[in-house]
Amino acid sequence: MKVVLVFCVLAVGAIWAAPQGNPADAQILKYESDNIGIDGYSFQFETSDGTSRSEQAELRNAGTDAASIVVRGSYSYIGPDGTQYVINYVADENGFQPEGAHIPK
Repeated sequence: MKVVLVFCVLAVGAIWAAPQGNPADAQILKYESDNIGIDGYSFQFETSDGTSRSEQAELRNAGTDAASIVVRGSYSYIGPDGTQYVINYVADENGFQPEGAHIPK
């Protein structure tokens, strides 16, 4: 009987600790976008579930054979463990390069 009672208490605790709500129900709190055409773009948004993202891109060496676009940005979200994860990144001729405290080096 005691084992069943302990199991029930642990199960209820796990339910209370689980993330609440459906991510599909998140509301957009902030959204900005600036598409400056062929030279680049920028955008950012935040949602009610703790997710955010910002990104900027610029064209380098326009009109040459070495023309490329460089993208810099970051995003964050609340993980299932309740921790906020933040990833900063650059994407350029060297590929996608993410950095974050939780990403192994």
